[in-house]
Amino acid sequence: MTGVTRAEYCVIACAEAWRGDGEVLASPMGLIPSVGARLARLTFAPDLLLTDGEATLVRPDGTTEGWLPYRQHLTLVTGGRRHVMMGASQIDRFGNQNISCIGDWERPRRQLLGVRGAPVNTLNNPTSYWIPRHSRRVFVERVDMVCGVGYDHAEGARHHRIPRVVSDLGVFDFATPDRSMRLAALHPGVTVEQVREATGFELAVPGEVPPTREPTAEELRLIREVVDPAGTRTREVAA
Repeated sequence: MTGVTRAEYCVIACAEAWRGDGEVLASPMGLIPSVGARLARLTFAPDLLLTDGEATLVRPDGTTEGWLPYRQHLTLVTGGRRHVMMGASQIDRFGNQNISCIGDWERPRRQLLGVRGAPVNTLNNPTSYWIPRHSRRVFVERVDMVCGVGYDHAEGARHHRIPRVVSDLGVFDFATPDRSMRLAALHPGVTVEQVREATGFELAVPGEVPPTREPTAEELRLIREVVDPAGTRTREVAA
């Protein structure tokens, strides 16, 4: 196998979000999270449930595995048995996410997707985030509108949890006393200073930041030959 690309490290980092989840519904949004979820199912998370996004449970190759009626889907969503990996137009130090608008919400400078299901996702089941271009425009001091709920607004939400945020620079979590964002791992070739420069708030940074884990030879084979032979992952992260 040739050298591991940045996109493949991102796939591994996203796949790790579902490690240890057991039989939960994975809802990856984006190319690299989708490759990551399928890789996790084929390797260390065999009980993971994958869906076509409509009414069918699918195997990693996309063939039908079972039926997922809407009522059952809502039961999983509201009962903590689903783990979403969403995107974010903005995310702040406590994990609040914005996908609705940029600027004052009464007169926004830019209209985005809208709130959609973000509040239900974040308050009722674990939610991770995938951000393909890490910048100060995305990692902001305070989001312009709270769509996905962060740790500072989630008191009393039984199933609220943000396991990780993955970007093209590294992996982040909220394992700090005040539940603010922490740099948990760096993708190879990235420095702490690069991450700090690209982040619009002060990150918690441990004394030693480990690298994103290396994929095994079998994982690389699966990514390149089975899960994503067309290389769709490079559309989100080219390096």
